Amino acid sequence: MVKIVKKIILVPVWKNLKIPKHFGILLLLFALLIVAGCKDNQFIERQQVAISFYNCENFFDYVHTGNYNDYDFTPSGKYQYFRKEYERKLHNINTVFQSMGDHGKKIFPAIIGLAEVESRMVIDDMIGHAELRRLNYHYVITDGPDPRGINIAFLYRAEQFTLISSETIPIDLSSVNKNSKTRDILHIYGVLLKDTVHIFVNHWPSRREESEESETKRKIAAETLEKHISAIPNGRIIVMGDFNDNPDNRSISGVLKGSEDIRSTDQNTLYNPFLTFYESGMGTEKFDDNWNLFDQIMISRPLTHATKNHLHYESAEIYKPDFLISHKKDHEGEPLRSTIGPHCVNGYSDHFPVLLYLED
Repeated sequence: MVKIVKKIILVPVWKNLKIPKHFGILLLLFALLIVAGCKDNQFIERQQVAISFYNCENFFDYVHTGNYNDYDFTPSGKYQYFRKEYERKLHNINTVFQSMGDHGKKIFPAIIGLAEVESRMVIDDMIGHAELRRLNYHYVITDGPDPRGINIAFLYRAEQFTLISSETIPIDLSSVNKNSKTRDILHIYGVLLKDTVHIFVNHWPSRREESEESETKRKIAAETLEKHISAIPNGRIIVMGDFNDNPDNRSISGVLKGSEDIRSTDQNTLYNPFLTFYESGMGTEKFDDNWNLFDQIMISRPLTHATKNHLHYESAEIYKPDFLISHKKDHEGEPLRSTIGPHCVNGYSDHFPVLLYLED
């Protein structure tokens, strides 16, 4: 038996269609209309900005300055702090910020708050050094009354932030002790991407003496800050610093009304994402085997909720890549600090930096 196989040839319908002469142009126009229609939807890439704060732990230059008690960090001082030690510290601190652009979200901070930096020389060398030079950072630094001469500074990338004005806000501790002095608060006013913002950089009185007097000093610092925040109703406000108080202490949760509930944030409160981290047992600094989360970034209500074409909160983190963490016995998991006892070591700081991300 012979099988007869019929060969069936399928002819595409479109081969028999007469395509209009300008069909290709019409198709292109249709595609462009679809793209244009998506400009307000989820397919448009959002722009993120990173905000960082870092207590640099004794970031001195190696030259004695004026009447300040900075002798420990000079060549003849306690730490035998020569140019070599200074250059190593400079490289290490810069490496931290450089790494933020290479790890995790891979975003270089648009603005940075710094604590425990001594001088313009330090900041000039920072932003002029190989690791950060290409990022075009500018800065503002205080020249405050701290007895050791340590100050706070604000760095910003000129491509993302435009400085309008800056001022220092003194903290008057004379009601506690007429001889007490502490770092000023640095108030920065400028434009972050397209939004006008007020930024307050803080380094409040330390806890060297765990006493009622020490707590009162930080309460005064909080009240000083709160007074200035209250004078900016409905403003986009960023508060950052080493507060030497934890997120649940009275100065933060009471005076500043820092809250972990972003939904209930109103014009009289600040959203503090670091309270959640602290309650989970995390910290930025360890003392006597206890974690503290003194380093925090808080924001006002206009920055907490998504509004068309405006910056709003995306996330926050304690930044601790492995190279910032000590793996030495008895210090496992702690920040890899730059001084131990009377010695300078090849470390970074006794604090971890913190990051907060905004997106438009």
